[in-house]
Amino acid sequence: MFLSEPVLTKRIPTWPWADPAERTLISGGQYTKTGGYEALRAALAMDPTDVVQVVKDSQLRGRGGAGFPCGVKWGFLPEADGGRRYLAINCDEAEPGTFKDRLLVDYDPHQVLEGIAIACWACKLDTAFFFIRGEYRHQAKVMEQAIQEAYEMGIFGPKGLMGGATDFAVECHLHRGAGAYICGEETGLLEAIEGKRGWPRLKPPFPAIKGLFGRPTIVNNVETLAAIPHIIERGAAWWTGIGCESTIGQPASYGTKLVGVSGHVNRPGVFEVGLGARIDQLIERDDYCQGMKGGRAYKACIPGGVSMGILDQSEYAAELDFDIGRKYGIMGLGTACPTMFDEGTDMVMVARNIARFFMNESCGQCTPCREGSQWVYKLLVKLEQGHAKAHDLDLLTEVAGSMGTMPGSTICGLADGTNWAVSTIVKKFRSEFEARIGPSAAVRATT
Repeated sequence: MFLSEPVLTKRIPTWPWADPAERTLISGGQYTKTGGYEALRAALAMDPTDVVQVVKDSQLRGRGGAGFPCGVKWGFLPEADGGRRYLAINCDEAEPGTFKDRLLVDYDPHQVLEGIAIACWACKLDTAFFFIRGEYRHQAKVMEQAIQEAYEMGIFGPKGLMGGATDFAVECHLHRGAGAYICGEETGLLEAIEGKRGWPRLKPPFPAIKGLFGRPTIVNNVETLAAIPHIIERGAAWWTGIGCESTIGQPASYGTKLVGVSGHVNRPGVFEVGLGARIDQLIERDDYCQGMKGGRAYKACIPGGVSMGILDQSEYAAELDFDIGRKYGIMGLGTACPTMFDEGTDMVMVARNIARFFMNESCGQCTPCREGSQWVYKLLVKLEQGHAKAHDLDLLTEVAGSMGTMPGSTICGLADGTNWAVSTIVKKFRSEFEARIGPSAAVRATT
Protein backbone atom coordinates (compact mmCIF):
# COMPACT_ATOMS: atom_id res chain seq x y z
CA MET A 1 0.00 0.00 0.00
CA PHE A 2 2.93 2.32 -0.67
CA LEU A 3 2.23 4.94 -3.33
CA SER A 4 4.04 5.30 -6.63
CA GLU A 5 3.39 9.05 -6.61
CA PRO A 6 2.31 11.58 -3.98
CA VAL A 7 -1.22 12.97 -3.87
CA LEU A 8 -1.75 15.28 -0.90
CA THR A 9 1.98 15.96 -0.73
CA LYS A 10 2.64 16.47 -4.43
CA ARG A 11 3.68 20.07 -3.77
CA ILE A 12 5.37 19.27 -0.44
CA PRO A 13 8.68 17.37 -0.72
CA THR A 14 8.60 14.37 1.63
CA TRP A 15 10.42 11.09 1.86
CA PRO A 16 10.63 9.01 -0.30
CA TRP A 17 9.95 11.42 -3.17
CA ALA A 18 12.27 14.30 -2.24
CA ASP A 19 14.31 15.85 0.54
CA PRO A 20 12.06 17.70 3.01
CA ALA A 21 14.74 20.38 3.25
CA GLU A 22 13.41 21.58 -0.11
CA ARG A 23 10.01 22.46 1.35
CA THR A 24 8.73 25.99 0.79
CA LEU A 25 5.39 27.61 1.41
CA ILE A 26 3.17 27.40 -1.68
CA SER A 27 1.59 30.80 -2.33
CA GLY A 28 -1.79 31.28 -3.95
CA GLY A 29 -0.14 32.15 -7.27
CA GLN A 30 2.11 29.09 -7.18
CA TYR A 31 -0.83 26.90 -6.25
CA THR A 32 -2.82 28.12 -9.24
CA LYS A 33 0.12 27.63 -11.62
CA THR A 34 0.38 23.97 -10.55
CA GLY A 35 -3.28 23.20 -11.22
CA GLY A 36 -4.75 24.54 -8.03
CA TYR A 37 -8.41 25.61 -7.90
CA GLU A 38 -9.20 23.74 -11.12
CA ALA A 39 -11.12 21.19 -9.05
CA LEU A 40 -13.17 24.04 -7.58
CA ARG A 41 -13.87 25.29 -11.09
CA ALA A 42 -15.02 21.79 -12.07
CA ALA A 43 -17.18 21.51 -8.95
CA LEU A 44 -18.88 24.83 -9.68
CA ALA A 45 -19.87 23.45 -13.08
CA MET A 46 -21.68 20.60 -11.31
CA ASP A 47 -24.90 20.60 -9.36
CA PRO A 48 -24.08 20.67 -5.63
CA THR A 49 -25.93 17.39 -5.08
CA ASP A 50 -23.71 15.75 -7.70
CA VAL A 51 -20.60 16.93 -5.85
CA VAL A 52 -21.94 15.36 -2.66
CA GLN A 53 -22.61 12.14 -4.56
CA VAL A 54 -19.04 11.97 -5.88
CA VAL A 55 -17.72 12.28 -2.35
CA LYS A 56 -20.16 9.60 -1.19
CA ASP A 57 -19.08 7.32 -4.04
CA SER A 58 -15.42 7.79 -3.08
CA GLN A 59 -16.22 6.45 0.41
CA LEU A 60 -13.82 9.03 1.83
CA ARG A 61 -13.70 8.52 5.59
CA GLY A 62 -12.86 11.31 7.99
CA ARG A 63 -9.16 11.74 8.70
CA GLY A 64 -9.61 13.41 12.07
CA GLY A 65 -9.88 10.23 14.13
CA ALA A 66 -13.41 8.81 14.00
CA GLY A 67 -13.30 7.71 10.35
CA PHE A 68 -16.95 8.58 9.66
CA PRO A 69 -17.81 8.72 5.92
CA CYS A 70 -17.52 12.33 4.77
CA GLY A 71 -20.24 12.22 2.10
CA VAL A 72 -22.69 10.57 4.49
CA LYS A 73 -22.06 13.34 7.03
CA TRP A 74 -22.74 15.94 4.35
CA GLY A 75 -26.00 14.16 3.55
CA PHE A 76 -27.31 14.75 7.08
CA LEU A 77 -27.84 18.45 6.40
CA PRO A 78 -31.45 19.61 6.13
CA GLU A 79 -32.68 21.51 3.10
CA ALA A 80 -31.47 25.12 2.95
CA ASP A 81 -34.00 27.55 4.44
CA GLY A 82 -32.33 30.85 3.63
CA GLY A 83 -30.54 31.11 6.98
CA ARG A 84 -26.84 30.82 7.77
CA ARG A 85 -25.14 27.44 7.38
CA TYR A 86 -21.62 26.77 8.59
CA LEU A 87 -18.51 24.73 7.91
CA ALA A 88 -16.16 24.29 10.89
CA ILE A 89 -12.68 23.08 10.00
CA ASN A 90 -10.97 21.14 12.77
CA CYS A 91 -7.26 22.00 12.92
CA ASP A 92 -6.99 21.55 16.68
CA GLU A 93 -4.69 18.50 16.29
CA ALA A 94 -3.98 18.29 20.03
CA GLU A 95 -3.87 14.48 20.18
CA PRO A 96 -0.35 13.59 21.41
CA GLY A 97 1.72 12.03 18.65
CA THR A 98 -0.27 13.71 15.87
CA PHE A 99 1.21 16.34 13.57
CA LYS A 100 0.09 15.46 10.03
CA ASP A 101 -2.40 18.34 9.50
CA ARG A 102 0.34 20.77 10.46
CA LEU A 103 2.30 19.74 7.35
CA LEU A 104 -0.56 20.79 5.05
CA VAL A 105 -1.05 24.12 6.80
CA ASP A 106 2.68 24.84 6.90
CA TYR A 107 3.34 24.32 3.21
CA ASP A 108 0.17 23.93 1.10
CA PRO A 109 -2.67 25.82 2.80
CA HIS A 110 -4.48 26.57 -0.47
CA GLN A 111 -5.04 22.85 -1.02
CA VAL A 112 -7.08 22.92 2.19
CA LEU A 113 -8.83 26.16 1.22
CA GLU A 114 -9.86 24.64 -2.11
CA GLY A 115 -11.39 21.72 -0.25
CA ILE A 116 -13.21 24.17 2.00
CA ALA A 117 -14.63 26.07 -0.97
CA ILE A 118 -15.81 22.84 -2.64
CA ALA A 119 -17.42 21.61 0.58
CA CYS A 120 -19.23 24.93 1.02
CA TRP A 121 -20.55 24.79 -2.55
CA ALA A 122 -21.64 21.16 -2.27
CA CYS A 123 -23.43 21.65 1.04
CA LYS A 124 -24.55 25.26 0.54
CA LEU A 125 -22.59 26.50 3.54
CA ASP A 126 -22.05 30.25 3.40
CA THR A 127 -19.60 30.70 6.28
CA ALA A 128 -16.48 28.73 7.17
CA PHE A 129 -14.53 28.92 10.43
CA PHE A 130 -11.02 27.50 10.36
CA PHE A 131 -10.40 26.50 13.99
CA ILE A 132 -6.68 26.15 14.76
CA ARG A 133 -5.11 25.19 18.08
CA GLY A 134 -3.58 27.96 20.14
CA GLU A 135 -0.09 26.44 20.10
CA TYR A 136 0.04 26.62 16.28
CA ARG A 137 1.10 30.26 16.30
CA HIS A 138 3.19 30.13 13.13
CA GLN A 139 0.60 28.00 11.35
CA ALA A 140 -2.14 30.48 12.27
CA LYS A 141 -0.17 33.27 10.57
CA VAL A 142 0.41 31.12 7.48
CA MET A 143 -3.28 30.23 7.20
CA GLU A 144 -4.37 33.82 7.82
CA GLN A 145 -2.14 34.95 4.96
CA ALA A 146 -3.47 32.17 2.70
CA ILE A 147 -7.08 33.15 3.45
CA GLN A 148 -6.24 36.76 2.60
CA GLU A 149 -4.69 35.60 -0.69
CA ALA A 150 -7.81 33.56 -1.43
CA TYR A 151 -9.96 36.66 -0.93
CA GLU A 152 -7.68 38.66 -3.23
CA MET A 153 -7.96 35.90 -5.83
CA GLY A 154 -11.76 35.97 -5.55
CA ILE A 155 -12.09 32.45 -4.12
CA PHE A 156 -14.03 33.82 -1.15
CA GLY A 157 -15.88 37.07 -0.72
CA PRO A 158 -19.17 38.81 -1.52
CA LYS A 159 -18.87 38.49 -5.32
CA GLY A 160 -19.37 34.71 -5.13
CA LEU A 161 -17.06 31.73 -5.31
CA MET A 162 -14.25 31.88 -7.87
CA GLY A 163 -14.62 35.60 -8.52
CA GLY A 164 -18.29 35.40 -9.40
CA ALA A 165 -18.33 32.09 -11.30
CA THR A 166 -21.42 31.54 -9.16
CA ASP A 167 -23.44 34.01 -7.13
CA PHE A 168 -23.09 31.75 -4.09
CA ALA A 169 -20.76 33.64 -1.76
CA VAL A 170 -18.69 32.16 1.05
CA GLU A 171 -16.91 33.94 3.88
CA CYS A 172 -13.93 32.22 5.52
CA HIS A 173 -12.51 33.17 8.92
CA LEU A 174 -9.63 31.95 11.07
CA HIS A 175 -10.43 31.24 14.72
CA ARG A 176 -7.60 30.51 17.16
CA GLY A 177 -8.22 28.23 20.09
CA ALA A 178 -6.73 28.66 23.55
CA GLY A 179 -4.88 25.34 23.72
CA ALA A 180 -7.50 22.98 25.18
CA TYR A 181 -7.32 19.36 24.01
CA ILE A 182 -11.05 18.97 24.46
CA CYS A 183 -11.72 21.45 21.64
CA GLY A 184 -10.69 18.72 19.21
CA GLU A 185 -14.06 17.15 19.99
CA GLU A 186 -16.42 18.62 17.42
CA THR A 187 -19.03 20.08 19.76
CA GLY A 188 -16.36 21.44 22.12
CA LEU A 189 -14.88 23.10 19.04
CA LEU A 190 -18.26 24.67 18.21
CA GLU A 191 -18.61 26.01 21.74
CA ALA A 192 -15.14 27.58 21.48
CA ILE A 193 -15.93 29.26 18.14
CA GLU A 194 -19.04 30.75 19.76
CA GLY A 195 -16.78 32.30 22.39
CA LYS A 196 -17.73 29.96 25.19
CA ARG A 197 -15.75 27.56 27.32
CA GLY A 198 -14.76 24.50 25.27
CA TRP A 199 -17.19 22.03 26.81
CA PRO A 200 -18.57 19.23 24.62
CA ARG A 201 -22.32 19.26 24.09
CA LEU A 202 -24.82 16.49 24.59
CA LYS A 203 -25.91 14.85 21.32
CA PRO A 204 -28.47 14.76 19.79
CA PRO A 205 -29.05 17.26 18.33
CA PHE A 206 -26.05 16.69 16.08
CA PRO A 207 -24.17 19.60 14.48
CA ALA A 208 -25.61 18.95 11.01
CA ILE A 209 -29.01 19.87 12.44
CA LYS A 210 -28.10 22.29 15.22
CA GLY A 211 -24.46 23.34 15.29
CA LEU A 212 -22.82 26.75 15.34
CA PHE A 213 -25.18 29.39 16.72
CA GLY A 214 -28.00 26.86 16.50
CA ARG A 215 -27.70 26.51 12.72
CA PRO A 216 -26.82 23.52 10.47
CA THR A 217 -23.07 22.90 10.58
CA ILE A 218 -20.60 20.45 9.10
CA VAL A 219 -17.36 19.75 10.97
CA ASN A 220 -14.52 18.34 8.86
CA ASN A 221 -10.84 17.68 9.49
CA VAL A 222 -8.06 19.46 7.57
CA GLU A 223 -6.76 16.31 5.84
CA THR A 224 -10.29 15.24 4.91
CA LEU A 225 -10.92 18.54 3.13
CA ALA A 226 -7.49 18.46 1.43
CA ALA A 227 -8.51 15.19 -0.23
CA ILE A 228 -11.71 16.64 -1.74
CA PRO A 229 -10.11 18.53 -4.70
CA HIS A 230 -8.26 15.38 -5.80
CA ILE A 231 -11.44 13.30 -5.69
CA ILE A 232 -13.35 15.89 -7.72
CA GLU A 233 -10.50 16.22 -10.22
CA ARG A 234 -9.75 12.50 -10.70
CA GLY A 235 -13.00 10.81 -9.75
CA ALA A 236 -14.32 8.51 -7.07
CA ALA A 237 -13.15 5.37 -8.90
CA TRP A 238 -9.56 6.61 -8.82
CA TRP A 239 -9.78 7.21 -5.05
CA THR A 240 -11.24 3.76 -4.37
CA GLY A 241 -8.37 2.28 -6.37
CA ILE A 242 -6.04 3.32 -3.54
CA GLY A 243 -6.14 1.67 -0.14
CA CYS A 244 -7.79 -1.62 0.75
CA GLU A 245 -11.02 -3.47 1.32
CA SER A 246 -12.06 -4.55 4.79
CA THR A 247 -11.09 -8.09 5.77
CA ILE A 248 -13.70 -8.31 8.54
CA GLY A 249 -16.85 -7.18 6.77
CA GLN A 250 -16.59 -3.48 7.66
CA PRO A 251 -16.58 -0.40 5.37
CA ALA A 252 -13.48 -0.18 3.19
CA SER A 253 -10.35 1.87 3.82
CA TYR A 254 -9.85 3.77 0.56
CA GLY A 255 -7.47 6.54 -0.39
CA THR A 256 -4.17 7.94 0.78
CA LYS A 257 -3.29 8.75 4.37
CA LEU A 258 -0.79 11.08 5.96
CA VAL A 259 1.03 9.35 8.81
CA GLY A 260 3.23 11.21 11.25
CA VAL A 261 5.80 8.83 12.68
CA SER A 262 7.58 9.78 15.90
CA GLY A 263 9.47 8.08 18.71
CA HIS A 264 12.36 5.65 18.48
CA VAL A 265 12.94 5.60 14.72
CA ASN A 266 15.92 6.69 12.67
CA ARG A 267 13.89 8.97 10.43
CA PRO A 268 10.75 10.43 12.00
CA GLY A 269 8.46 12.60 9.91
CA VAL A 270 5.23 12.77 7.91
CA PHE A 271 4.79 10.23 5.12
CA GLU A 272 1.97 9.67 2.63
CA VAL A 273 0.90 6.06 2.11
CA GLY A 274 -2.16 4.18 0.95
CA LEU A 275 -4.43 2.96 3.72
CA GLY A 276 -3.51 -0.62 4.57
CA ALA A 277 0.26 -0.03 4.66
CA ARG A 278 1.92 -2.22 7.28
CA ILE A 279 3.64 -0.56 10.23
CA ASP A 280 6.72 -2.78 10.10
CA GLN A 281 7.30 -2.00 6.44
CA LEU A 282 6.80 1.72 7.02
CA ILE A 283 9.40 1.64 9.79
CA GLU A 284 11.96 -0.67 8.20
CA ARG A 285 12.04 0.58 4.60
CA ASP A 286 15.09 2.68 3.76
CA ASP A 287 13.00 5.19 1.81
CA TYR A 288 10.73 5.78 4.81
CA CYS A 289 11.80 5.51 8.49
CA GLN A 290 15.03 3.48 8.05
CA GLY A 291 14.42 1.21 11.02
CA MET A 292 14.25 1.53 14.78
CA LYS A 293 16.67 4.04 16.28
CA GLY A 294 20.14 2.73 17.01
CA GLY A 295 19.25 -0.75 15.79
CA ARG A 296 17.29 -1.49 18.95
CA ALA A 297 14.39 -3.93 18.77
CA TYR A 298 10.79 -2.83 18.35
CA LYS A 299 8.67 -3.18 21.48
CA ALA A 300 5.38 -1.32 21.06
CA CYS A 301 3.50 1.20 18.95
CA ILE A 302 0.64 3.60 19.54
CA PRO A 303 -0.72 3.63 15.97
CA GLY A 304 -3.00 6.64 15.91
CA GLY A 305 -2.76 9.06 18.81
CA VAL A 306 -2.48 8.04 22.45
CA SER A 307 -6.22 7.54 23.03
CA MET A 308 -6.36 4.65 20.56
CA GLY A 309 -4.42 2.12 22.67
CA ILE A 310 -1.22 0.21 22.02
CA LEU A 311 0.15 -2.61 19.87
CA ASP A 312 2.71 -5.06 21.28
CA GLN A 313 5.69 -6.96 19.82
CA SER A 314 3.48 -9.52 18.06
CA GLU A 315 1.52 -6.79 16.28
CA TYR A 316 4.40 -5.02 14.49
CA ALA A 317 2.95 -6.00 11.10
CA ALA A 318 -0.45 -4.41 11.81
CA GLU A 319 -2.07 -2.68 8.84
CA LEU A 320 -2.86 1.02 9.10
CA ASP A 321 -6.50 0.81 8.03
CA PHE A 322 -9.89 1.25 9.66
CA ASP A 323 -10.05 -2.45 10.61
CA ILE A 324 -7.14 -2.08 13.03
CA GLY A 325 -9.32 -1.57 16.08
CA ARG A 326 -11.34 -4.77 15.79
CA LYS A 327 -8.37 -6.83 14.60
CA TYR A 328 -5.86 -5.81 17.27
CA GLY A 329 -7.93 -4.93 20.33
CA ILE A 330 -7.55 -1.16 20.28
CA MET A 331 -10.12 1.62 19.85
CA GLY A 332 -9.36 2.36 16.21
CA LEU A 333 -7.06 3.90 13.62
CA GLY A 334 -7.46 7.41 14.98
CA THR A 335 -5.16 9.85 13.23
CA ALA A 336 -2.87 7.06 11.98
CA CYS A 337 0.24 8.69 13.43
CA PRO A 338 2.40 5.91 14.94
CA THR A 339 4.50 6.59 18.02
CA MET A 340 7.21 3.94 18.19
CA PHE A 341 8.80 2.47 21.34
CA ASP A 342 11.97 0.40 21.47
CA GLU A 343 12.94 -2.46 23.75
CA GLY A 344 14.19 -0.18 26.50
CA THR A 345 10.88 1.63 27.05
CA ASP A 346 9.26 1.48 30.49
CA MET A 347 5.58 0.82 29.73
CA VAL A 348 4.48 1.72 33.28
CA MET A 349 5.99 5.16 32.75
CA VAL A 350 4.26 5.44 29.36
CA ALA A 351 0.87 4.62 30.92
CA ARG A 352 1.45 7.10 33.76
CA ASN A 353 2.43 9.88 31.37
CA ILE A 354 -0.65 9.32 29.19
CA ALA A 355 -2.92 9.27 32.25
CA ARG A 356 -1.40 12.56 33.43
CA PHE A 357 -2.24 14.13 30.09
CA PHE A 358 -5.87 13.03 30.13
CA MET A 359 -6.29 14.03 33.78
CA ASN A 360 -5.10 17.55 32.97
CA GLU A 361 -7.21 17.86 29.81
CA SER A 362 -10.54 16.60 31.16
CA CYS A 363 -13.08 19.43 31.00
CA GLY A 364 -14.66 18.19 34.23
CA GLN A 365 -18.27 17.98 33.11
CA CYS A 366 -18.65 14.23 33.61
CA THR A 367 -17.92 12.56 36.95
CA PRO A 368 -16.48 9.32 35.48
CA CYS A 369 -13.94 11.31 33.49
CA ARG A 370 -13.15 14.02 36.02
CA GLU A 371 -12.73 11.70 39.01
CA GLY A 372 -11.69 8.55 37.15
CA SER A 373 -8.78 10.16 35.30
CA GLN A 374 -7.33 11.47 38.59
CA TRP A 375 -7.77 8.10 40.25
CA VAL A 376 -6.10 6.26 37.36
CA TYR A 377 -3.18 8.66 37.42
CA LYS A 378 -2.64 8.30 41.20
CA LEU A 379 -2.69 4.50 40.92
CA LEU A 380 -0.14 4.57 38.11
CA VAL A 381 2.15 6.87 40.10
CA LYS A 382 1.93 4.37 42.95
CA LEU A 383 2.81 1.52 40.62
CA GLU A 384 5.68 3.38 38.98
CA GLN A 385 7.21 4.23 42.35
CA GLY A 386 6.93 0.63 43.53
CA HIS A 387 4.51 1.34 46.40
CA ALA A 388 1.46 -0.47 44.98
CA LYS A 389 -0.04 -3.73 46.17
CA ALA A 390 -1.61 -6.48 44.05
CA HIS A 391 -5.14 -5.18 44.47
CA ASP A 392 -4.05 -1.75 43.14
CA LEU A 393 -3.41 -3.23 39.69
CA ASP A 394 -6.85 -4.83 39.66
CA LEU A 395 -8.35 -1.58 40.89
CA LEU A 396 -6.57 0.31 38.09
CA THR A 397 -8.16 -1.81 35.36
CA GLU A 398 -11.54 -1.66 37.10
CA VAL A 399 -11.52 2.13 37.39
CA ALA A 400 -10.29 2.60 33.80
CA GLY A 401 -12.94 0.22 32.49
CA SER A 402 -15.65 1.99 34.48
CA MET A 403 -14.74 5.34 32.92
CA GLY A 404 -15.99 4.29 29.49
CA THR A 405 -15.75 1.81 26.68
CA MET A 406 -16.70 3.24 23.32
CA PRO A 407 -19.50 4.11 23.11
CA GLY A 408 -19.31 5.13 26.76
CA SER A 409 -21.51 6.91 29.24
CA THR A 410 -19.86 10.34 29.16
CA ILE A 411 -20.61 13.30 26.89
CA CYS A 412 -17.46 12.89 24.78
CA GLY A 413 -14.80 10.27 24.19
CA LEU A 414 -12.06 11.53 26.51
CA ALA A 415 -13.00 9.02 29.21
CA ASP A 416 -13.04 6.25 26.61
CA GLY A 417 -9.62 7.33 25.37
CA THR A 418 -8.20 7.20 28.89
CA ASN A 419 -9.59 3.71 29.34
CA TRP A 420 -8.33 2.34 26.03
CA ALA A 421 -4.88 3.85 26.43
CA VAL A 422 -4.31 2.56 29.96
CA SER A 423 -6.20 -0.74 29.70
CA THR A 424 -4.45 -1.91 26.53
CA ILE A 425 -1.01 -1.10 27.95
CA VAL A 426 -1.78 -3.01 31.16
CA LYS A 427 -3.27 -5.93 29.24
CA LYS A 428 -0.43 -6.29 26.75
CA PHE A 429 2.44 -5.53 29.15
CA ARG A 430 0.99 -6.79 32.43
CA SER A 431 4.22 -8.44 33.55
CA GLU A 432 5.91 -5.03 33.74
CA PHE A 433 3.18 -3.76 36.05
CA GLU A 434 3.25 -6.88 38.21
CA ALA A 435 7.02 -6.49 38.59
CA ARG A 436 6.43 -3.12 40.31
CA ILE A 437 4.15 -4.59 42.99
CA GLY A 438 5.19 -5.42 46.52
CA PRO A 439 8.01 -4.60 48.95
CA SER A 440 10.75 -5.78 46.60
CA ALA A 441 9.54 -3.37 43.93
CA ALA A 442 9.59 -0.53 46.44
CA VAL A 443 13.19 -1.37 47.32
CA ARG A 444 14.19 -1.40 43.62
CA ALA A 445 12.46 1.93 43.06
CA THR A 446 14.61 3.64 45.72
CA THR A 447 17.97 2.23 44.57
